[in-house]
Amino acid sequence: MIDDDPRAGGEPLALALRWSRAGRGVAVATMVGTWGSSPCPVGSQLMVDESGEFAGSVSGGCIEAAVVQAALEVIAGGRPPLLDFGVSDERAWSLGLACGGQVGVYVARVATQPPAIRRDLIEAVLAARAACRAVVLVTDLASGSQSLVDEGGEARGAVLGTRLRASLRETVTAQRSGRLGSPFEGYFAHLLLPRPRLFMVGAVHIAQLLAAMALLAGWEVTVIDPRSGFANPGRFPGVKIDGRWPGVALNDLSPDRRTAIAVLSHDPKIDDPALIAALQSTAFYVGALGSRRTHAKRVERLQAGGVAATEVARIHAPIGLDLGARGAAEIAVSVLAEITAIWRRQGSA
Repeated sequence: MIDDDPRAGGEPLALALRWSRAGRGVAVATMVGTWGSSPCPVGSQLMVDESGEFAGSVSGGCIEAAVVQAALEVIAGGRPPLLDFGVSDERAWSLGLACGGQVGVYVARVATQPPAIRRDLIEAVLAARAACRAVVLVTDLASGSQSLVDEGGEARGAVLGTRLRASLRETVTAQRSGRLGSPFEGYFAHLLLPRPRLFMVGAVHIAQLLAAMALLAGWEVTVIDPRSGFANPGRFPGVKIDGRWPGVALNDLSPDRRTAIAVLSHDPKIDDPALIAALQSTAFYVGALGSRRTHAKRVERLQAGGVAATEVARIHAPIGLDLGARGAAEIAVSVLAEITAIWRRQGSA
């Protein structure tokens, strides 16, 4: 299931698709260019329906009203505009930004034919994300025609030349959305990556709080715990639950470089197999709950079981940033903060 409400940390395009399928006129505003200190990165989106209801953001608030008005005009039949907003240094400062600059926003309605964001391409984007594949939605900002290009350069939608497809593959490699360079300046490449994954082992109280926070922050969350009394939908609404033993589950789920693993059960029978499987993966983060004394004993057990010292050193323990946290909620904050810091430091989109 894809959470389709960005107001709850979900998938904005899924919300636009749901609104459109319900017969509502819908437009999608996409940030295609911005100043360096913007609170929203290039590729951020705002969904608007015919009644003026909206979700998402392209600026953090300073130009939203104007964008919503433009979206309503597009829904009513206007051509998709490319909006340019100048933000003065004084206005930028009042919004908490370091400096002013230009903001570019492209607005298009959701429909079956261009100039529009085609529903079938949105469906393909969502399917790719669910399958953990990156895709690029390329838009000709002059004509509104679009095509969806996968990591291998295969395209669906508008016909694209070989040189343009090669340029889009470079977008995937660079891990960022943006206007293309010469000779394709009129094209915007929107890199749509699968959401990063957080696997939590141990359906304990900290996991409940961490799951809710991580969902809001845009992570795809899975809780792994063979104890059905702990791991159940009532305790983890909206979260994927895997009731297998963690070693089996993690081997099957194939953690990759877009995956963080937080081991939280505080029970060696559950934690140790999870850590062994996690350390055999390419997960960018592996953390384990417990005091320094608890972790020292854990290290002894893992090394006695054949795990190399260099691999054991990958474990962040005690888990979380040292915030002086007290109680489950603050520990959950510290864990998500540490995961986010490492995720961003490694340059992930």
